[in-house]
Amino acid sequence: MEESNKHITWQGENCLLCKYFVPNDVINADLLERGKCAHPSLVRFNLVVSGRDWCNLFSKMSDQRRDKLLEEAFKRDDEQLKRLTEESKKPGNFDQ
Repeated sequence: MEESNKHITWQGENCLLCKYFVPNDVINADLLERGKCAHPSLVRFNLVVSGRDWCNLFSKMSDQRRDKLLEEAFKRDDEQLKRLTEESKKPGNFDQ
């Protein structure tokens, strides 16, 4: 992937880039995942939003925080793949 395409989004100031967006799955938050809004004045409503939603209380997430969230998510994804690979090697786990 080219560096210039690293953080493309088709909307500006959407939930995906908001520091209050808390998705269940950071990697797929752009299109496939919903999350909660943790804005102090909205959290009481327990809002479920997508990365493509937006509102007038948007507050941009720092690049450092976004990179850290993605790094942690990729690490969890790699660990899950490793566990699944090891599990698939055990005799009888996937036999009929």
